[in-house]
Amino acid sequence: MTLEELKKKKIGVLMGGLSAEREVSLKSGGAVLATLKAKGYRAVGIDVNRDLPGQLSADAIEIAFVALHGRFGEDGSVQGVLELMGIPYTGSGVLASALAMDKVFSKIVFRSAGLTVAPYQVLRRGEKRPLSFAVPAVVKPAREGSSVGVSIVKDPADMDAALDEAFRYDDQVLVERFIDGREVQVGILHGKALGAIEIVPKNEFYDFEAKYTPGMAEHILPARLPAQIYAEVLNAGEVAHAALSCDGYSRVDFLVTEAGEAYILEVNTLPGMTDLSLLPEIARGAGIDFPELLERILLGSGLKI
Repeated sequence: MTLEELKKKKIGVLMGGLSAEREVSLKSGGAVLATLKAKGYRAVGIDVNRDLPGQLSADAIEIAFVALHGRFGEDGSVQGVLELMGIPYTGSGVLASALAMDKVFSKIVFRSAGLTVAPYQVLRRGEKRPLSFAVPAVVKPAREGSSVGVSIVKDPADMDAALDEAFRYDDQVLVERFIDGREVQVGILHGKALGAIEIVPKNEFYDFEAKYTPGMAEHILPARLPAQIYAEVLNAGEVAHAALSCDGYSRVDFLVTEAGEAYILEVNTLPGMTDLSLLPEIARGAGIDFPELLERILLGSGLKI
């Protein structure tokens, strides 16, 4: 499909949705929608609800730009609906989306691909088991994004409260050994790494506030890593993207220790598109401005049925 053909199609920018990341998705979708309209595309915003098929039909949507985050958007659910309706959409498919969203299953895939993951333990609601490693530890819901429900536990006495917080969002919780390292994110576009950015949060870690509040985190592009380690992290990002069978674009998150060991945290199949979002910033560092990034996403391998 050419740009001329694309501009004749009615594009629905799917945003909002039902997850804990709804407000962030509305910002991402708003930025995408405004940019596409400014470039002359027939784009409309769709605040996704449980009648998504009806919404898509009512607006006669021909292509979906998925700007959803979290459950019922980034987990394969919406992708399945779009495939059933025969509507081409951006980003990864059903399986890759579901795998990436589930931090437990994605770790299994990462390990099988030769990537380094932190020691971890999985707990289910109502289950009481001693940790197989000592604190400090990171407690997080198995299937949420944007650091929702995440805590760093340094005192064993605080573990129950951290688990309660994580179980607010999921019936399954991941407890990982804390890794002391630089927070480094790799931007991927059509299978190739665009670059890696380092995040220095003002808070203890790159939490929800640091991600979406101006001035709460310093962004350093390119990440301050030795050339060889930097190249290895870029390669690891591409390996992770491919291991989950991701398509189109993604952002891969790592912790890189002083010894140069890169621990993979997760792959975000629908990374943020807000003013503070990292993938657009990485793309700009690679010479790709926001409008071009959106067009590449729409025209490239990320568009499928």
